Amino acid sequence: MNIDQAALWSERYAEAGADYYFGTTPNKFLVAQAQRLLPGWTALAVADGEGRNSVFLAETGLQVTAVEISPVGLHKAQRLAASRHVAVNFVLADVLQWQAPTPFDVVVAIFVQFVGPAERAVLFDRMRSAVKPGGLLLMQGYTPQQLEYSTGGPSAEENLYTAKLLEQEFSGWEMLELREHEDELAEGAGHKGRSALIDLVARKPRDK
Repeated sequence: MNIDQAALWSERYAEAGADYYFGTTPNKFLVAQAQRLLPGWTALAVADGEGRNSVFLAETGLQVTAVEISPVGLHKAQRLAASRHVAVNFVLADVLQWQAPTPFDVVVAIFVQFVGPAERAVLFDRMRSAVKPGGLLLMQGYTPQQLEYSTGGPSAEENLYTAKLLEQEFSGWEMLELREHEDELAEGAGHKGRSALIDLVARKPRDK
């Protein structure tokens, strides 16, 4: 069954009213990786939602493009960027259909687990293409153990990540960090409480 992702996420973001469903504080994993990022780099934030992560990247001095399918989420993201006095190139589009016009120094994908294996293959292919040779991919997601916590994320196990899955999907890339762990999240109402997480930092080969 096909899900209208734009309508689904717009409803969630609208329900939060003036607040932000995932809060305005950037993802903890992303903040910890900021030391890898250089001012002036180009960055792509995939399925950026209400903008907390793209705005953070812009605050660190990166040239940021953020793609989001929900017009409600995008409007909130624009409002957040304006309040923080940073510029982000916000694009209203389905990341499964949008093609990066040029590759980026870093691609950031935080909890982009809204699709199953078939569509994920398309998503990952577009993400791989969006990274420059020698560029970085930063990802955080949930592992199947997250189903025991119900503190955020999809309810379908097939949408969740394992280290084996990510090793296969990004075979040939330099794995700078790949770990499954647990942590307490406090990202608005959307991600709150004990969570089973997986972090990936990978460098694309320079010959691809």
